[in-house]
Amino acid sequence: MSGYRHPKSTALDCLLSSFQMTNETVNIWTHFLPTWYFLWRFLLLSYTLDFLGDSYNWPLLVYMMLICLYPFTSSFAHTFSSMSAHARHICYFLDYGALSLYSLGCAFTYGAYVIPDRWVNGTLHRYYVPIAAFNTFICTGLSCYSRFLEVDQPVLSKVLRTVAFVHPFVFDNIPLFYRLFFCFGEGCNWNEAIPLHCYHLFFAFLTGFLFASHLPERLAPGRFDYFGHSHQLFHICAVLGTHFQLEAVLTDQSSRKAWLSLYSETDSLAITLGVVATAVIGNVILICFFTATLLWSPRANSILQNNIPEEAKAKAH
Repeated sequence: MSGYRHPKSTALDCLLSSFQMTNETVNIWTHFLPTWYFLWRFLLLSYTLDFLGDSYNWPLLVYMMLICLYPFTSSFAHTFSSMSAHARHICYFLDYGALSLYSLGCAFTYGAYVIPDRWVNGTLHRYYVPIAAFNTFICTGLSCYSRFLEVDQPVLSKVLRTVAFVHPFVFDNIPLFYRLFFCFGEGCNWNEAIPLHCYHLFFAFLTGFLFASHLPERLAPGRFDYFGHSHQLFHICAVLGTHFQLEAVLTDQSSRKAWLSLYSETDSLAITLGVVATAVIGNVILICFFTATLLWSPRANSILQNNIPEEAKAKAH
């Protein structure tokens, strides 16, 4: 209801707004600070693990790079989204692309360390990461397209954006769901990582719930404009979920190393980098396509004109 920045702020205004109280301030910091936390964890791991020489660690290397990318991109998007109507949508196109690539990073580690013993080298295991790479295109494409429907078809826009992120999450977690709910006896890997995986799933559920429900602000409009609205809580739950996911992956990675190194077939560095590069290039192309559509398509005029906070609500800085 209030707390909006001016919809045509300068880049400097946007940077300064991160130190002023608006309805985006907490959104910015709840992902900017975790970026540095994950970078710190990445640095510590680089001292103890051979990321380049040991092929067993390559999936973890990809994952660590991408869990540093997605909160930084989100923080960047929330910081600079008020520069213009064009900037707002382009910032979130980038945000969606980073989240899609994060889902690929999850697939790399789940396919390498979380997958049940009985699935290792099976059909799903062989095609798991390539399918996850393809899912990034679906995720980015649907979520970016959903922005063009916000004004005319808001419900469909919300449904498409929710599906865009639920789909790769469900696919990435197939090995974990099987391990938790359908796998019994030998080869199911019930180890100390299981509680950590459960914490991750709990916070992932909360993240999705908050994103879809817009609670608590819908129950008391105006009371949570600066603190406590769903997007802030959504950010916090997402970061906590990623933290527990990282701890669970590291636990599986270390405790299962002897068996997996002996029996699991690892991809070459060229294949690993090729999959990552293909996903990155494909997502960049999609983002460029939607950006071009936004800039030059007459159909984009409705969201450019109607998706700006009213001047009366805007707070100039």
